[in-house]
Amino acid sequence: MGKVLIIAEAGVNHNGDIGTAKKLVDAAKESGADIVKFQTAKLEALVSKAAPMAEYQKKNIGKEESQIEMLRKLLLSFDDFVELAKYCEHQGIQFLSTPFDIESIYFLNDLVKIWKIPSGEITNMPYLIEIAKTGKPIILSTGMSYIEEVEAAVTVLQDHGAGEITLLHCTTQYPTPYEEVNLRAMLTLKEKFGVPAGYSDHTEGIEVPVAAVAMGAVVIEKHFTLDKEMEGPDHKASLEPDELKRMVKEIRNIEKALGDGKKSPSASETANIAVARKSIVASKEIKEGEVFTEENLTTKRPGNGISPMQWFEVLGRTASRDFEEDELIEL
Repeated sequence: MGKVLIIAEAGVNHNGDIGTAKKLVDAAKESGADIVKFQTAKLEALVSKAAPMAEYQKKNIGKEESQIEMLRKLLLSFDDFVELAKYCEHQGIQFLSTPFDIESIYFLNDLVKIWKIPSGEITNMPYLIEIAKTGKPIILSTGMSYIEEVEAAVTVLQDHGAGEITLLHCTTQYPTPYEEVNLRAMLTLKEKFGVPAGYSDHTEGIEVPVAAVAMGAVVIEKHFTLDKEMEGPDHKASLEPDELKRMVKEIRNIEKALGDGKKSPSASETANIAVARKSIVASKEIKEGEVFTEENLTTKRPGNGISPMQWFEVLGRTASRDFEEDELIEL
């Protein structure tokens, strides 16, 4: 198994401030994540004036207003993203931002190496076509989707020249209750479409993304923030920097633990074979010429003598010399 791609999702947790966004870049780099991801949109192209907030947004913010009013305070400008991309390059972490409209696709095309399509755009054919036409690799989140909708989106992307597609299983609820995670759906996506699969997590902890890696996820995406108590819709369902760092560490440990799948003794356990296994030994004194029987033989540690798997090859043979009790048998 190759290295899992870990995307630290800053999203709009900068609250519209470029300085805070740069601190999020620093935190993502410090955590060991591979990519730090933001969200790019032209407000008027994203939502109508009448679009309501989601229930989780109302709950997390503690008040109700229109989506456009909420987002107006959270979005960065195109110029800010140019600056952020340069800052990421300087800090040594890959920059990524999800476009939420076609104008943002055109803008980001020169700044990103891959695309991350959010769950909400999976049924937006004009959007999918424009991203596919760039020919770049695509990571597609599938929250809120039926398998038929995923299939339709994949078909549109492939028909219009998309690069390699990776599908992320996702539950679009912030935070996601554990009983609604359905991690096995990630395996369904991999099997159904024959493409790499990963997981975009919105649970409150880190155990589910770590479990996803153990199940074969090749990409993990997780929201993070500088402080869960900051005002905004996504902070409460995000990890703080120390939690993000711990998640990355645990994922890297699981990567090591998964291994190559071949069943053979590891380098470190080879030395324990003689200590833990048994050999055929004399259960009492045996004189030269005496026949080996179940009455004068037994099996005991250490395991550096004749293996008990040769038991019936030893029985009936005659002793070539005297053996003391507990002495390893030699033929």
